[in-house]
Amino acid sequence: MTHATDPALYNDDLAPIPVEKRDWTWINMATVWMGMVHNIVVYEGAAGLMALGFSAWECMEVVAVSYMVLFVAMWFNARAGTRYGIPFCVLIRSAFGPFGAQLPVVLRGFCAIFWFSVQAFAATQAIDAIVGTVWPWWNTLAMPLLGMSLHRWGALCLVWALHVWVMNHGVTRIRNFELVAGPLVIVIGAMATGWALHVGHGLGPLFAVPSRLHGSAFTLAFAEGVTGMIGMWATFAVNIPDLSRFVRSQRDQVLGQAIGLPVTALVFTPMAIITTSATVLLFGRPIWNPVELLLALNHPVVTVLGGAVIVLATLSVNVVANIMPACYDLINLAPQTLNFRRAGFLVLVLGLLFMPWLWFSEAESIYRVLDIISGLLGPVTGIMLADYFVLRRQNLVVADLYRRDGRYAGRHGWHLPAPVAFVVGGVCANIGIIIPALASVGSVSWFVGLGVAAALYLALAGRKARHA
Repeated sequence: MTHATDPALYNDDLAPIPVEKRDWTWINMATVWMGMVHNIVVYEGAAGLMALGFSAWECMEVVAVSYMVLFVAMWFNARAGTRYGIPFCVLIRSAFGPFGAQLPVVLRGFCAIFWFSVQAFAATQAIDAIVGTVWPWWNTLAMPLLGMSLHRWGALCLVWALHVWVMNHGVTRIRNFELVAGPLVIVIGAMATGWALHVGHGLGPLFAVPSRLHGSAFTLAFAEGVTGMIGMWATFAVNIPDLSRFVRSQRDQVLGQAIGLPVTALVFTPMAIITTSATVLLFGRPIWNPVELLLALNHPVVTVLGGAVIVLATLSVNVVANIMPACYDLINLAPQTLNFRRAGFLVLVLGLLFMPWLWFSEAESIYRVLDIISGLLGPVTGIMLADYFVLRRQNLVVADLYRRDGRYAGRHGWHLPAPVAFVVGGVCANIGIIIPALASVGSVSWFVGLGVAAALYLALAGRKARHA
């Protein structure tokens, strides 16, 4: 196929993976998701739900609905990746055109690198706690440098080195790493839950707290909770083809995602709530930050082992959910210069430039920015689903995705219905920011963006096709 491709749109990393080389089974897909679902952001997500006024059991209902919606979206959006062996940044060209595709690709890449940076700093805190526990002199390296102490810089370097080690041999090492990391985190989480049940003599105080929400207030908060949980994975709902392209069959990708996504989330969420219940009894308040909990327990062995688990969990989510998609997105921008390994190192450098230690003191700002980005990625998901399942009827001419003059080229590389639908859908999803009276739209922003963009795209693209 390479003789007909444009060098600006193609290299070996972006090329379709032949069927005979797609060796991921449902087990690989499930363990990858297990490794991603167990991360600090998801762990602390339960705190946000309970802060809204839900009971622990209602939190479980929010999680169940959220992850079932995500599962359905990712199940369908993954199909093209499995069928054709192509990544998100190539698949999106059928809707946006080869140059127009750079718009959602850059947006997704920005979000991936930002999340990598934030998650990596969470692991940095854990490494810092581990080393400071084993060698107390470590904590004396307190000289400030660019807003962070010298010993924290040392921990950050160690975390970045661990990411380099996992990424050094590309997708094969990532697959093998997740095969071990995903299940291991569940086992250790179960041990922590057992400890919490022992301390709390049962499910604990948080499960005994009744709901503070009723009637319309409950309905609105439930919608906000579901949208917020979806927002954590809105980025991955877009680029799931980056993973599904390695899976050998549609059955494997569906079964793997079903086990690894909603099932694992429903197991992990009560673990987080039960463990936090034990902190209420021990310290008189809920401690949702795992690193803070380890330091509060003040037991060297627990700090070291628990910190290692946090680092493992962070690595498992970062390499798949953030570094891998960011690599493909960067390669898509410069396929003649970048390959997977070079792009991986570039992601690590760009992640440092985000200076996550400064953002951590402004958590509200982080989530405000990421909520807006998630609201913009809902329209991308809607456009992708509408394009592939309705407009293209699940049939793509793959060779034309790598050409400027193919059937997906549009006008000068832009298929205009997609950018128009993307902008309108994004504005509708975030309309509450512009018009405060419509702030309630924010509680269902992902759904609004997806629905508006999909409908408008089909209306514009269908009309264009009829007049072609």
